[in-house]
Amino acid sequence: MSVPTMDSFKTVLRFLTNQKSTIGYSFMAIFTIGSERIFSMVSFQCPCNHEQNFVYGVTFLLGPAIVFMIISLFVSTRLWRLYTGCCLNPFKLCPKGNCLSCLTAFIKVIAGACIAPTMWLCVALLNGTFYECAVSGLDKNMVVELFCKNKTPACQEELARVPCGKSRLSPDDNKELLLMLRAQSQILGWSIVIISAIAALIGTCFKNCRSQVSYLQLTFWNIYMKMEKEKFETFAEDYATKLAERNLKSFFDNKGPEPFSFPNHKAWEEISSIYTFTKSEQYYSNLQRYVERGDRDYSPEKHPVLQLEDGIEMA
Repeated sequence: MSVPTMDSFKTVLRFLTNQKSTIGYSFMAIFTIGSERIFSMVSFQCPCNHEQNFVYGVTFLLGPAIVFMIISLFVSTRLWRLYTGCCLNPFKLCPKGNCLSCLTAFIKVIAGACIAPTMWLCVALLNGTFYECAVSGLDKNMVVELFCKNKTPACQEELARVPCGKSRLSPDDNKELLLMLRAQSQILGWSIVIISAIAALIGTCFKNCRSQVSYLQLTFWNIYMKMEKEKFETFAEDYATKLAERNLKSFFDNKGPEPFSFPNHKAWEEISSIYTFTKSEQYYSNLQRYVERGDRDYSPEKHPVLQLEDGIEMA
């Protein structure tokens, strides 16, 4: 059995690196399906009464979706680029008065944050457990119109017990009502899947249609942004390590710190804002725009620390 060569290993690693988004979404889908199954089998117990079914079912249906959306917002780099410092400087939200660009950025943030909640809703509705419980506790008039039309009066009273299999209806009526509930849930789930797919396709087509650069240049731009982010993290970790070592050495040696070149506060501000492309400039990020500027301020911070009027606590 031959040992894999280093080239083969690099090829696999490069493939996995290039497919990070696909792998991430796949992991998200698997995690969502797993979470739904755990909720359904372990913690979800439908009360099976008219007063609690609807609230209980909707809580399990929408609660995790809201949590997923909040988590997605927390990890959104674009959101924090746009929001950080905007209370002190509101113009950061709409630089140069470009409100359309600001609105577009927020739409992208919300659209990205909706992926995980949409996955959860689709999986939960296709399974049907939460929907069955919620809808079986609807107002009685709605129940009559939806499920108990042309049925015995007992249907209206026993519908809330159908998801638990404890109704006093005949087995055939109980199975029929349960199938109706599950069918509605799955139809709604597939509707969300189809609408989401169409919306994603239309959004992608609209974005590409209005692109100011060609397809291959846009591909290069995306690759560049990924590489810049990866290299930034590497450089940031390296410089943070050197700065920490320099400060600790100064402290323990009880000597003055050695000179340390560091970008000034204005430079950080300029490269941290959301980048907007213009045809008049051949730049791919705010970092490239900053380093290629002719009037760039090269003066480093003498003390690379946060010096603000209000204290900032870093965890």
